[in-house]
Amino acid sequence: MQPALVSNPVMNTFSESAATALQLIAGADPVLVSIVARSLAVSAAACALACVAGLLLGAWLGVARFAGRGALLTVLNTLLALPSVVVGLVVYLLLSRAGPLGFLGWLFSFKAMVLAQAILVLPVVAALTRQVVEDVDRANGEQLRSLGAGPMLRSLLLAWDERYALLMVVIASFGRAISEVGAVMIVGGNIDGFTRVMTTAIALETSKGDLPLALALGIVLLAVVLALNAVIALVRRWRVGRDDRPLLLQGAPS
Repeated sequence: MQPALVSNPVMNTFSESAATALQLIAGADPVLVSIVARSLAVSAAACALACVAGLLLGAWLGVARFAGRGALLTVLNTLLALPSVVVGLVVYLLLSRAGPLGFLGWLFSFKAMVLAQAILVLPVVAALTRQVVEDVDRANGEQLRSLGAGPMLRSLLLAWDERYALLMVVIASFGRAISEVGAVMIVGGNIDGFTRVMTTAIALETSKGDLPLALALGIVLLAVVLALNAVIALVRRWRVGRDDRPLLLQGAPS
């Protein structure tokens, strides 16, 4: 006599949640769309701010030589592992009513989340840019120095020459920003309709037991990260193919 088959409630819950999540995505659920759009807007604004400062700082550090540079690079590399909750705590204290920036009234707002993510992403952009520019400076910087180019001009020229590599840095920094949860949770407050983004919504909806919405947001977040990685791979492949062209064709318009 064969034993009766027992259904697995965990698998049933997962399959039902996954099916409902796909329905929410296919039907463009308004709550889902609102959270995704806000998340993309916050991360895009934060990356724009961080990349402007980080690219310039990193390019300059790649060619500049001064006393204390090694210590500065050590601090910069240490900030790569800076916990997001620490960034959130610092920004919270700065923007709180008793803080030095409390007069701005940014706490628990879109602007506060942008500021927190920008601070978190800035060291990533600066450190990676510094490494890219320093490597190409070792290979080609001597020619620019012989022509009288100063550190700032040399850094800008080398950064432009490596613009496709720096484009991948920008895309990677966006992926870092959009997957962040700790800082935006602290300074944004996860307010429904105002400061709720994908990562904070996933944490909240999971704790509430609303697994379909949490899973739908997780699928969208994974799709965004996958798309970013695909763009990086395409840019890298296009760049390699462009560098492998014959010299006579490299100067021809694409």
